[in-house]
Amino acid sequence: MQYFKAPQKEALFVMNELLGFKKHYADLGFTDATPDMVEAIFSEAAKFAENVLAPINANGDEEGCKWEDGVVTTPAGFKEAYKQYVDGGWTGMTHPEELGGQNLPYSLGSVMAEWFSSANHSWAMYPGLSQGCIETLKEHGTHEQQKMFLNNLIGGHWTGTMCLTESHCGSDLGMLKCKAVKNDDGSYSLTGTKIFISAGEHDMSDNIVHIVIARLPDAPSGTKGISLFVVPKFHAGPEGEKLDRNGVTCGSIEHKMGIKGSATCVINFDDAKGYLVGTENRGLNCMFTFMNTARIGTGLEGLSASEAAFQGALAYAKDRLQFRAMTGVKNPDGPADPIINHPDVRRMLLTQKAFAEGNRALAVYAMKLVDISQANQDEGAKQLAESKLALLTPIVKAFLTETAQETTSYGMQVFGGHGFIREWGMEQLARDTRICTMYEGTTGIQAIDLLARKVVGSNGKLLTVFTNEVKEYCKSIRDKSQFNAWSNSIDTHIDEWHQITEDIMHRAAKNPAELGAASVDYLMYSGYVVVGYFWLQMAVVAQQKLDEGTSDPEFYQAKLHTTKFYFDRLLTRTRSLVSAMESGADNLMNMEEEQFNIV
Repeated sequence: MQYFKAPQKEALFVMNELLGFKKHYADLGFTDATPDMVEAIFSEAAKFAENVLAPINANGDEEGCKWEDGVVTTPAGFKEAYKQYVDGGWTGMTHPEELGGQNLPYSLGSVMAEWFSSANHSWAMYPGLSQGCIETLKEHGTHEQQKMFLNNLIGGHWTGTMCLTESHCGSDLGMLKCKAVKNDDGSYSLTGTKIFISAGEHDMSDNIVHIVIARLPDAPSGTKGISLFVVPKFHAGPEGEKLDRNGVTCGSIEHKMGIKGSATCVINFDDAKGYLVGTENRGLNCMFTFMNTARIGTGLEGLSASEAAFQGALAYAKDRLQFRAMTGVKNPDGPADPIINHPDVRRMLLTQKAFAEGNRALAVYAMKLVDISQANQDEGAKQLAESKLALLTPIVKAFLTETAQETTSYGMQVFGGHGFIREWGMEQLARDTRICTMYEGTTGIQAIDLLARKVVGSNGKLLTVFTNEVKEYCKSIRDKSQFNAWSNSIDTHIDEWHQITEDIMHRAAKNPAELGAASVDYLMYSGYVVVGYFWLQMAVVAQQKLDEGTSDPEFYQAKLHTTKFYFDRLLTRTRSLVSAMESGADNLMNMEEEQFNIV
């Protein structure tokens, strides 16, 4: 991205001033993650994003990946950048020291993952996919499997994938046909084809380790018959030695709208040797280990696109001269004024800023919950974090990626016709981020997960756990009268959120289609309210800093201005979402199939 600079200051504001990460890391025993160390790591990560990844982003899009006879070649510079990434020790940051990692918190690595994705979405997917593979083997792999794979994966010498999708079944995993047959030595032979496998084949690592779902011959039908396997491209010895080729090949790569530097592969398994992860027919349970972190990671990709689009649009809006400002001449020495002075350009820029910064606060909060769920020794605190995370994960994934469609569209719009051509990078951002609403479960899948599985499935308990926190916060700042309007708005929305939930549950008891009909609007409503909660907190912190006499008043004044914009112009979108939910399922379901296509 031509204009991209890693938002270090914004990240440190959220971590240190908003969410108290200094105490958070100390409480969890991450003694190396001191404020000075975090800033030093961020500085180096920013250099890597800005100086190594961003310069090869446009080339990756233009050149794309090449497939020939099962071999995939990544765009120029990708392999070299990955080597620098491995040599810099970035691959093992958040993993245990005994496995070759640095034992730093998940959240620290995830913040930097946002920057890497902003700089070069396609490239960032390669190391990003490995994390789910690593976490699955750490959590569910046997000691022998961990010895075979983890050191090389954590060291970055090998990379990992998730092999779920088949041509006849996308999100309906119960329809899978990939077969696994047990061998005499306890291993399994897998046969079948998977599609849409990101980083399934490439030239950046020595081996690729696939996490694969398949069905045993006597497995029950549906999702109850899913088993999980680890299947390497090259066989691995007991100590992680790379051996001969396994029965894993790349049949082709997809020709896509965006993320062209990321190889999206058809992977064929032909009696490929693999190893059962977990227990037979319980693969779906193990799979959610990487699915949940992958969904948060996908949300971060949406956030990264919003940040990059905002930075590009802002730089252009300050320089581009068009017309005179309605409020008077701003550039008397030029033929026109910078377009940042026009109200509609301000509307687009502020929308981008409000989503980028508000969504970041939500994402980092979710990362904090992951830290607690992974490292806290207090079982009660761990369960509370996991409950909040269960509710927020589909919101992070879907809301951050849906709003990224708007922010990247505005990125092009601010540029006008220049935004539609490749030179400026705005149209690439829009194309690259379009996939984020689809993979790791579409927005509709996330919405059903939130409403049906998390909220209704827990009889409202997961919702209450989080909204109790919001209610307590609003109560705690009642003495700060300047924030009462915003605090009361969030408090009222929380009450409405519960009421809407009860209304949908009541209607769904008579007609189950009501859940599906309301779900996406329900998720977006939830996202606007949750992000509003974080904007309220940011405004309170900003005012405190101004009252204390900060040396950077503009930064904190901007937080107050953006909060007002969010509450006045973005949170109000909940009104139309409520109307849509209240309208019910009939306006969707009563039309006969034949009436959809009358020609």
